[in-house]
Amino acid sequence: MKARRRARNVALQALFEIDAVGHDPETTLTNRFEDSPLGEELERFARSLVWGVLNSKDDIDDIIRTHASAWPVHEIAIIDRNVLRIGIHELLHQTDTPPRVVINEAVELSKRFGSESTRRFVNGVLGSALTAFEQSGILAKSKAARPESSPARSLESDQ
Repeated sequence: MKARRRARNVALQALFEIDAVGHDPETTLTNRFEDSPLGEELERFARSLVWGVLNSKDDIDDIIRTHASAWPVHEIAIIDRNVLRIGIHELLHQTDTPPRVVINEAVELSKRFGSESTRRFVNGVLGSALTAFEQSGILAKSKAARPESSPARSLESDQ
């Protein structure tokens, strides 16, 4: 499995546990990293996904409500909800991941952890959100506000 995909898997598992049973995020992350060692850089990436989602959960859930209006967020399956949260967080806050790669990675998480219909649902919601972000200029603004990524080797090629 590619490097960042492994980190996303760990982040999703942590978010699932936090969402489902309310465990402490730091303890959950520590346990996940013990179960699935990632190395320092990938642990940082997984941690940034988990804390990014947790710190922006209300805003992210508002975006989900907008683009999955037939589904109250609390009624969306826990896996589906957290795959969407990771995807939206990455669309808005990851400078080095192209939006289409973010959606593809979310669909891959859906295939691995979700139900048969999860991948279509995730692809539809994130595709709709991406279109809205592009039309409103949110992506351009969020990319402009982020620091330039370092010229060092990017893990994104290890997706």
